[in-house]
Amino acid sequence: MTWEQAVSVVALVLALVAVVVGLVLLRRISERNQRVPSLGAGTVEAADPTVPTGPPAFVVNPIKASDPRRLRAAVEQVCAEAGLPEPLWYETTVADPGLGQARDAVAAGASVVVAAGGDGTVRAVAKALIGTTTPMGLLPLGTGNLLARNLDLPIDGTRSLIRTAVTGTDHPIDIGWVRPERLRPTDGEVDPVDGAAPVDEDEHLFLVMAGVGFDAAMVAGADDQLKARMGWFAYFLAGARHLHGRKVRLRMTVDEAPGQQLRLRSLLFANCGRLPGGIVLLPDAEINDGWLDIAALDTRGGLFGWASLFGQVVGQGLGIRRQLPNSPSTIEFWRGKQVRVLIEEPAHVQVDGDLIGEAIGLRVRVEPAGLYVRTNDAADSRPLPPAPSS
Repeated sequence: MTWEQAVSVVALVLALVAVVVGLVLLRRISERNQRVPSLGAGTVEAADPTVPTGPPAFVVNPIKASDPRRLRAAVEQVCAEAGLPEPLWYETTVADPGLGQARDAVAAGASVVVAAGGDGTVRAVAKALIGTTTPMGLLPLGTGNLLARNLDLPIDGTRSLIRTAVTGTDHPIDIGWVRPERLRPTDGEVDPVDGAAPVDEDEHLFLVMAGVGFDAAMVAGADDQLKARMGWFAYFLAGARHLHGRKVRLRMTVDEAPGQQLRLRSLLFANCGRLPGGIVLLPDAEINDGWLDIAALDTRGGLFGWASLFGQVVGQGLGIRRQLPNSPSTIEFWRGKQVRVLIEEPAHVQVDGDLIGEAIGLRVRVEPAGLYVRTNDAADSRPLPPAPSS
């Protein structure tokens, strides 16, 4: 064995040890994660005459629901127990992944529109509800379920989620918007919200996080079948294949500050900062503070650098924010209302875990209190009822 091979083996072992230690710490982080601290500040009062009072509506992605008939029976039962009208039921299609259905629900006077699916369904429903007083409920059925995790909703598919969606408390949250420049589709993909090939200058909303670089390449490399079998861990495996990918060179301007040249692995724009597995990537990001939190992540030294970056992220979740001197990894933070990014070469762009294509520039902004969401109120962890017999 040559010395280069020996060093590579040692680096791999150290990286695996770091992952194991990190996973143990992440369990501790998950146990102590705080709720979004000020979410209760903007509660919508039921007496507000502009708040719709019709039946609850569910926009369901039937591919994500393991048993749609059983799910519908559970929804109807919970609504009946709560004394609510019979719920409206809409199913998404390939041609319309939720935007049109949610608009129909609003037109029908729905008191809440519940997005039952993955992050793409959530974004589609949210797009229809922006600018209205109709709140969005969440019934997470996808792989990442990023917004639900940041709102501390239980990702378990039980009756507690349905009850929260129809009887919980409404709060305003911020919306992030990304306008890519010279966007080109990747492998003929379509936008999961608009249902059509991405077009230059379209704005794409995000509720949790958007990014360019390694994170978007990781999303692009995650196999759908693997995600169905392994959940969010499929992204980890996809990321492992891009650890030695090229860095992104770009120029970033935050608000009116002078622009700066950056060479990095990932540039992230966050409305809130928590990822699957209890990972706190942007500890200062809050979903309703009217700000975008920006993070630039970089590594050097191969696996040593990635292990160091992972350790820094884990430490942030435990309240440790110190940047060690001569560290092979860095995380830099900014905060602003608008961000302008010029990218040297076309790079992948993702919004809330959905790849929208490759772009050479981005304009990112925040829309404060642009959407109402429904969060935890009562808890009911009883299992779903059996599906009705045909």
